[in-house]
Amino acid sequence: MIEFDKVAYSYGGGELLSDISVRLAPGSFHFLTGPSGAGKTTLLKLCHGDLSPTAGHVRAFDMDLTALGRDDMAMMRRRFGVVNQDCRFLDHLSVAENVSLPLTVAGHDASQMSGDLKELLEWVGLTDRAGALPPELSGGERQRAALARAVIMSPDVILADEPTGNVDWEMSQRLLHLLVELNRMGKMVLIASHDLQLIRAAKSQVQARVLRIAGRKLQLAGADL
Repeated sequence: MIEFDKVAYSYGGGELLSDISVRLAPGSFHFLTGPSGAGKTTLLKLCHGDLSPTAGHVRAFDMDLTALGRDDMAMMRRRFGVVNQDCRFLDHLSVAENVSLPLTVAGHDASQMSGDLKELLEWVGLTDRAGALPPELSGGERQRAALARAVIMSPDVILADEPTGNVDWEMSQRLLHLLVELNRMGKMVLIASHDLQLIRAAKSQVQARVLRIAGRKLQLAGADL
């Protein structure tokens, strides 16, 4: 589903990632770890074409991302659901409007999918907060709203960048449960996180592979890929 072939990425005159080759299979579950500044967010962005590698090739759904035109890239990205660290909400829109925004951008009539939106908000436990504005939400509510927005287009891949970084352990467990449920629905999940306790909790629920960025390389459980 996603394949890196000898990928490198340079930033600010220095190489951040080097000679990375890995395949992320459909329906798999992965954690991406590494120290701050190692390139976890960069690798996630390379997965869905938000960044282009300075060497090598990234393929998603059997397509070479470096060869896609603007329209094809836009269509391909609809198959990804991305949860960013900062959530990136529009503060003048309600939770329900923010969650349904990808439908509007894609040209769908969000009003005709109100039943699906209601069901999704119920799934993440935000039914009572549908009319609230983003500044009124707690950290956990923001993360759950961000996850709902990421999956409203029923993507094949979920990329989550430190989704539990600003919430307590109880909320981390709740978010993890939602991500595990998505994986059991057949979604491929890749989570960037440095929370070892969360990783241990996930491995007790799902077959999770742990990838680590160290010395600009990608390793699996301490071994070279």
